[in-house]
Amino acid sequence: MPCDHCLGIEKEFDARTARGDLRRYRRKGAPAATRILVEELSRRGVQGRTLLDIGGGVGAVQHALLAAGAARATSVDASSAYLAAAREEAERRGLAERIEGLYGDFVELAPRLAPADIVTLDRVLCCYPEMEALVSASAARARRLYGLVYPKDHRWIRAASALMNVVLRLRRSSFRVFVHATRKVEDVLAAHGFRREVLRGSGPLWQVAIFSR
Repeated sequence: MPCDHCLGIEKEFDARTARGDLRRYRRKGAPAATRILVEELSRRGVQGRTLLDIGGGVGAVQHALLAAGAARATSVDASSAYLAAAREEAERRGLAERIEGLYGDFVELAPRLAPADIVTLDRVLCCYPEMEALVSASAARARRLYGLVYPKDHRWIRAASALMNVVLRLRRSSFRVFVHATRKVEDVLAAHGFRREVLRGSGPLWQVAIFSR
C-alpha cells in the first residue's frame, strides 16, 4: 500500500489495538452501531447472500451475518493486524472457511473483486480521505444492499475531528479522521442506483444507514 494514509492506518490500527478490540468484542459483543447495522441488514434477508465487508476490524459484521445465514464473506482491510484478529475469531467460531481476507486499500483492490449481494462499511468512511472514490467503488460492487456506519454530519463532530487531527499531526502520524457530508455520501450512492431505506442514530457520534437498489 503506497499511500501515506494507508501506511498511517497500518500503524494506527496495530496488533496491540487489534488485540484489545478483540478482547472487548469477545467480552461485550459488537458496538451498538454495529448491532443496528446487522439487525437492519438481517431484517431484509441475508440467507444465502454474499457479503463484502470493507474495513471489517475484528469481523463483527462478517461473523453476525454468516451466523444469520449469509453464504460467504470477503473481508478487505488496510490493517494486517485486524485481518489477523478477524481470522482468529472466525477460526474460533468455525467460520474461517467461509471468509476470504484481503489486505490493502479497497479502492486499489476493487477492480479485481467480484460483486457481492451486500456491501458494508462499518466506521470506515471516517478513516478515508477520498469519500467519493471509496463509496463509488464499493457501491459498484453491491448487488442488493449497502450498509454504512459513519459520523453524523454535525458541526461539533467536525470540530472534534479537526482537534484529533492536530494531535495526530503532532504525533507525526499520517493517519487522519474525516467527517464527510451526509448529503454528498447519499448523492454518490444515488448515482449508482441506491436509495436510502434506513437512517438511524447510535449515540451522539454515529449514524447507521441502509441503502438498496
